[in-house]
Amino acid sequence: MSENTVLGQLEEPERPDAEVFDITTKRPTEPAPLPVEAPPPAPPVVEDEGDDEDAEAAKPRPVDSPDLPAPGITTYKRLPIVPSWLRSKPGFVATTQRAASNAFYATAFHGIRTPWYALQLGLLAPRGVARRVQQTNRWVWDAESAPLRAYEVFHENTAEYLKLTRQRDRRVRLRVLVTTVALVFGAAFALTLYVMAPGWLAVLAVGAVLVAGFWGAPQDHPVIGPAVLKTELQKLTGPIVLRALDNIGNAKLSAAIKKGGDMNGMRFTSEITRDGPGYRADLDLPWGVTPEDIMEARKPLASGLRRKVGCVWPSPDATEHEGRLVLWVGDKPMNETTKPAWPLLKSGTVDLFKPVVFGNDQRMGDVAVTLMFASVVVGSIPRMGKTFLMRLFLLIAALDPRAALYAFDFKGTGDFGALEPVCHRYRAGEEDEDIEYVLNSLRELKGELRRRAKVIKSLPAARCPENKVTPELANDKSLGLHPIVAGFDECQVPFEHEKYGAEIEAICTDLTKRGPALGIVALFGTQRPDAKSLPTGISANAVLRFCLKVMGQPANDMVLGTSMYKAGYRATMFSRSDRGICWMAGEGDDPRIVASAFVDAVAAAQVVARARVLREEYGNITGHAIGQQPESGEAAFDLLADILKVVPADEDKVWNEKVAARLASLRPEVYGGWKAETVAKNLRPHGVTAQDVWGSTTAGKGTTRRGIARTDLLTAITERDGNRSGD
Repeated sequence: MSENTVLGQLEEPERPDAEVFDITTKRPTEPAPLPVEAPPPAPPVVEDEGDDEDAEAAKPRPVDSPDLPAPGITTYKRLPIVPSWLRSKPGFVATTQRAASNAFYATAFHGIRTPWYALQLGLLAPRGVARRVQQTNRWVWDAESAPLRAYEVFHENTAEYLKLTRQRDRRVRLRVLVTTVALVFGAAFALTLYVMAPGWLAVLAVGAVLVAGFWGAPQDHPVIGPAVLKTELQKLTGPIVLRALDNIGNAKLSAAIKKGGDMNGMRFTSEITRDGPGYRADLDLPWGVTPEDIMEARKPLASGLRRKVGCVWPSPDATEHEGRLVLWVGDKPMNETTKPAWPLLKSGTVDLFKPVVFGNDQRMGDVAVTLMFASVVVGSIPRMGKTFLMRLFLLIAALDPRAALYAFDFKGTGDFGALEPVCHRYRAGEEDEDIEYVLNSLRELKGELRRRAKVIKSLPAARCPENKVTPELANDKSLGLHPIVAGFDECQVPFEHEKYGAEIEAICTDLTKRGPALGIVALFGTQRPDAKSLPTGISANAVLRFCLKVMGQPANDMVLGTSMYKAGYRATMFSRSDRGICWMAGEGDDPRIVASAFVDAVAAAQVVARARVLREEYGNITGHAIGQQPESGEAAFDLLADILKVVPADEDKVWNEKVAARLASLRPEVYGGWKAETVAKNLRPHGVTAQDVWGSTTAGKGTTRRGIARTDLLTAITERDGNRSGD
């Protein structure tokens, strides 16, 4: 069998619609399927009505109803007409200050070095003249075209060579003429100046020498260099943000970024813009990712952005949904940025019922706080600005002429000393007489609290509809409902006092719970935020919380609130150089970063002097400010005696939790909220220690729990009373 015959058998029959194509660039299309004859219709099946209902119930129902009306609301975001740094005072001030500062520095830098510059330029002038003569000579004789003419000669291109030669001759004639005219007129001008104005000729000569010096300076080492070296910071762009987010270790973020396309809902909602001294990027995170997830990873995020961690501040947007992230990236860390001056430093008064500016955020925007109707907790490690912040709040209160100030400094260094001229009660120290002074002041506040409650209760509903102090009631001197602000710095000292600690803690807890509605604001500052130094009754009821640098999660959550550390609000991220920078919670929907205004002791004394004048005009100089001391009185309660009342003689031992419940029934205003641990802690200074006590539960089962013995209680009372009689 021949080869052609075999090939003929292997070939398929020709198709009329065959097509020739390049297999590397085009794929053949699948042939259309042959028509298939439809089978005959099946006979109808008759079903009963019950089967129809079951089939309809089993059929899946669509979730999206076509008749569901649209909300008809479209959100528009307008781009700013004026740049953000021109619309905000802090942004404008920061921009102009930076430009003016650089200009002033450059002027001073170069001004001092002017003689050295002149000497260098004079020495370089001969080289500059020689360089200029050489360049002029090359220009006159058209030296730059010589390689072209040599090329044409080498390749024997006569026509091209003649064309270039004629062009060169025309250029040389024109340039020689221009150079000759310039030399003649220049010499004549110099001679004229020499005859008529020799002084100007000297100025021009000096200028010519300096210019020649510039010409002679090396290209890689100019005589006059920059005075301000710019640090190269990358402009924040979308790819840089995505790169940083991809490297923080969040699986959902990384998967969305690598996916591309819709990115699981991740997108930039607006253009990246300048916002104060930094950039702002708004973006929707992937489904299920929240801004708190980003806030937990500030350090890897800052690494991806190639910024210091103090420049990177991710935060949620309170006006949007829970997946909206606002990423603000500053040019410099917050602790290196110049803080704006406190607006009330030199003028102005305060209404404690309204917000008052006390600091700034990362963007250098003003941050305000409303002290009325809130108790305040401030916590940090030592030397981070806690006392300065406490004093700033008391200065704010001092500028409201209606307010009465109670300032207690248990560190004993006199940090609140500038406030003495306007304080109703003031004390600095931790000795027993100091603690007793504070206790008497607190008993005074306790009585004032009860009096105010009665006054509020007696007022008609039309005048006091919310049963709390209002600005109108505070202005009425006859009611005595003016604001009262009490500050306790290093509050752990009085709370841990062996003799008066329990009573002080009870009164302060009551002030924290009931005081805000009655116009009494309590401020507590501590450098050891734990359950012992900051009782639960105070930390759990404080509204405004300020946490500067702390060392661990327990202290962080004790100040800011439970689970704040887990949510990403971590004051442990602050460094030792972040003095005065804190997380603020309670003024708004979310915690935010705030740098408090810096007011030193000298400036504080000036503010107090102005506040004293305001108070004299208002008629509110009382107490310590005019030399009056608090009245000493007996304790509002006796803990040992009260426990003895609730533990009958037939009970030798009793659980602490039962003691706490009975005390709460005896004096709810004092012991409300006490637990077994609270009883044990307050009895320890009296020598009554907890021990294992056998007892029965409500279900009738016997078990061992911590409790006290009645004999230990009697012994403690006997020793205390004996010591008192001996005194």
